[in-house]
Amino acid sequence: MRTPHVVVVMGVAGTGKTTIGPLLAARLGVPYAEGDDFHPQANIAKMSAGTPLDDEDRWPWLDAIGAWADERTGLGGVVSSSALKRSYRDRLRAAAPEVVFVHLAGDRELIENRMRQRQGHFMPTALLDSQFATLQPLEADETGVVVDVSGTPEEITARATAALDALDTPSAPTP
Repeated sequence: MRTPHVVVVMGVAGTGKTTIGPLLAARLGVPYAEGDDFHPQANIAKMSAGTPLDDEDRWPWLDAIGAWADERTGLGGVVSSSALKRSYRDRLRAAAPEVVFVHLAGDRELIENRMRQRQGHFMPTALLDSQFATLQPLEADETGVVVDVSGTPEEITARATAALDALDTPSAPTP
């Protein structure tokens, strides 16, 4: 039996981290933690006012997520975090070296439409451009997968699960 991963569901605002994260956790049989719950109140106030966070705002948030992920090492878990920059993912890996990233990705129009439909979230669509400008996709040396966010939440979750399973399947040796 394999040890469950600690998965960070990442991507720009509106990709479905809060929807897919719990579905993925349920499918994997591990707990889910909502990354937004790790933000200090000052960060939420800043984003609610339409002001993007800077790196100094993000470090304590990332450290709190990293601490949760580290506590779940060997037990598994799923946590959401935009983790847009390589340096943010490096910070998470410094706290929890075994984390695996699921990058939820889609085109801007689809994501903006989804953001307009959701209610009660502090992230305004006005910050979407800054999110895309900040995004640094996963690099080849980062353990993770990219999952397209088109379709239903169940379809996206199935793609994420299959991609994670493929990470765990050793490649057949070439003759």
